[in-house]
Amino acid sequence: MSQAWVSLQNASLRFGAVQALQPLNLSLHAGEAVALVGANGSGKSSLLRLLHGLLEPSAGSRVANPALRQSMLFQRPFMLRSSVQSNLALSAWLQGAAWRERHAVAEAALQRVGMAALAQRPARALSSGQQQRLAFARALAMQPQVLLLDEPTASLAPAAKHEVEDLMAACSAQGMALVFASHNLGQVKRLAQRVIWLDGGRVGFDGSTSAFFNDVLPEHGLAAATVLMESL
Repeated sequence: MSQAWVSLQNASLRFGAVQALQPLNLSLHAGEAVALVGANGSGKSSLLRLLHGLLEPSAGSRVANPALRQSMLFQRPFMLRSSVQSNLALSAWLQGAAWRERHAVAEAALQRVGMAALAQRPARALSSGQQQRLAFARALAMQPQVLLLDEPTASLAPAAKHEVEDLMAACSAQGMALVFASHNLGQVKRLAQRVIWLDGGRVGFDGSTSAFFNDVLPEHGLAAATVLMESL
């Protein structure tokens, strides 16, 4: 297996008296598509932020490859009060693109997510599905090797969910590592090669998607519980 892009080594996370994540070991490699599943409050979002480096471990360590480029897509993306193109151009400029290059970077990213025709539309006037695709374009403009996604299709209409899933699948097919939190079992089955099940901040399972569906779900009765909310 290739060298890990990012690893957590006996890492835990605490917020005051609350132990959000128990000590865990996790490595993420190129080309992996990893789904984080579990009940609300189980630690999925905390784990994503720990992997991204937005949070520091309370104990243990996070080790990232020096060449790592990564992006994170949040459930409710923030849109600047400007056009779609300006939202992307500013993002590209902040990541080091030269002033003359930023619009070219923005145009290429919009083409990739099928939104070139909306370049001059106010970003905040877009539908929720279009805003999520724009957030995806901003993430892709950084040319990440690792893309982290926190419930990327929650509250989206079915057609918008499929559009975002198609983008995720395309990134995975091109060798990008994906880690996404999801309550949608069908989405997990379609997109993930590996599943990490979190239960009360502990890793209850970390293995192949087929083993999760064939062994873990039947053994623990998760399919009948409220742990995972959406059907296959």
